[in-house]
Amino acid sequence: MQETAEAALAARLSPYLRDPGLLHLALAHRSWCAEHPGEESNERLEFLGDAVLGVVVTEHLYRALSARAEGDMARIRSGVVSTEALAPVAAALGVGEALLLGRGEESSGGRAKASLLADALEALIGAAYLASGAAAAEAMVGDLLGDLVLAETARRELGDAKNRLQELAARLSLPTPAYETTGRGPDHARSFRSVVTVGEHLGEGEGRSKKLAERLAAEALLVRLAAPGRGAAGPPRA
Repeated sequence: MQETAEAALAARLSPYLRDPGLLHLALAHRSWCAEHPGEESNERLEFLGDAVLGVVVTEHLYRALSARAEGDMARIRSGVVSTEALAPVAAALGVGEALLLGRGEESSGGRAKASLLADALEALIGAAYLASGAAAAEAMVGDLLGDLVLAETARRELGDAKNRLQELAARLSLPTPAYETTGRGPDHARSFRSVVTVGEHLGEGEGRSKKLAERLAAEALLVRLAAPGRGAAGPPRA
């Protein structure tokens, strides 16, 4: 099963990472290495990938947010590169199934642990950088994290969109936001669509995790409710 998952991951990342040795290394958790003397863990690649990811996201924010202060950009970057943000992306990519884990880590549910997933994703970015260069690593980050970066940079003000929508609905004496979120696609390439309604007003969002889809839906509805005349409730519900 692990070998099949690793092959599927290799195919998905082939535009950026075509070195099977580096791919294998990026998936090697230290618990597996402890049971296979002489094998190196993915920790050094993770260290490199963390730095590459930070540079790619920082450069994007610098170019895209010319009017934002340094503190705002730092907070947005922190949201993009956090374990909480990276883990669902790694899970949707199929990283969990492809991880090389020791027996103890395997039995304790290591394939679903957010920290292991995020670390491995950073290691894969580091592997792409070593195998194919900075341009490939940047393209990989854009492919895997593009919607997440857009969601963070599209915020008109900092703070959680769902909380802000709830506060705005209360100020406007509107009903509490209600979310309906559905997933589709295979486990290794799952996507989610969320529809949020506040009375007759509607917002929609899609992303690689349920949380991201709901956040994007909330952002979309925030824009509608803040628009002049705010009568545009969005497309009619079926």
